[in-house]
Amino acid sequence: MKALVTGATGLIGAHLVAKLDHPRVLARSPERATAKLGAVEAFAWSASEPVPRAAIEGVDVVFHLAGEPISGRRLTAARKQEFRDSRILGTRRIVEALRDSQASNHKVVLVSASATGFYGTRGDAELTEESAPGDDFFAELCADWEKEALEATAFGVRVVCVRIGIVLAREGGAFASLRRAFNLGVGGPLGSGEQWMAWIHVDDIVGLLFHAAERSDVTGALNLCAPTPERNKDFARTLGRVMHRPSFMPTPAFALRLAIGDMADLALASQRILPKKALATGYAFRFPALEGALRDVVG
Repeated sequence: MKALVTGATGLIGAHLVAKLDHPRVLARSPERATAKLGAVEAFAWSASEPVPRAAIEGVDVVFHLAGEPISGRRLTAARKQEFRDSRILGTRRIVEALRDSQASNHKVVLVSASATGFYGTRGDAELTEESAPGDDFFAELCADWEKEALEATAFGVRVVCVRIGIVLAREGGAFASLRRAFNLGVGGPLGSGEQWMAWIHVDDIVGLLFHAAERSDVTGALNLCAPTPERNKDFARTLGRVMHRPSFMPTPAFALRLAIGDMADLALASQRILPKKALATGYAFRFPALEGALRDVVG
């Protein structure tokens, strides 16, 4: 498969590129991208600019993973706009480029990132791809993000919007801060610990990205999370056991909100999400259970 990847230097992008045969990538700095990723064909691009025609001509699939990273800093009006611009405008540019290159890309697939933030916080309810969106900022952002990607269906592109859960990987991501806390002996549940966590090992993210690209019966939303969501308190207990560290030091919800404001809502959100479509279309998870996934990434 001839692939074009955005967000290629990020955590998920780098893992994906390592499994592709000489892909093209779009990056702010092609020099840094090639230095990090190796055998790629890199093109300069930012979300506010048109996609270079040479980058998208002749590709079979576009893996669109670019977006301003969401970290633990406070959610200001300026940051909200950065999140929207990087995702909405960037996706719009990708769709425009696909539309303009349709003469040679009539079978192209767009696999576009989204997030499980689409669902908001939903208590104990089981959530699948058919479930309604939430009503907070991140839910509305994800819904608008997916809407932009789905515009490509109007001219025959198969679009898959991958709703990515909490990524477990050795190199970083949200898991890195949890791991640091446990290494320091201060790990434990966040808030009440009763909230559900939709987690996934990075190897299964890559596997599901390929699944989305290769299976013609996969369209629309696709949940990228393991089939066994865990309550936060159970996640903490399992991580403590795997790391041989205590796991009883809770972080109260008010302390999280004092530290990072509205961003605490992401850490405290309850999302009991199931990968219904992935299982129905035959994807076999490499890491379906939490303890095995944690043992792999902790090493």
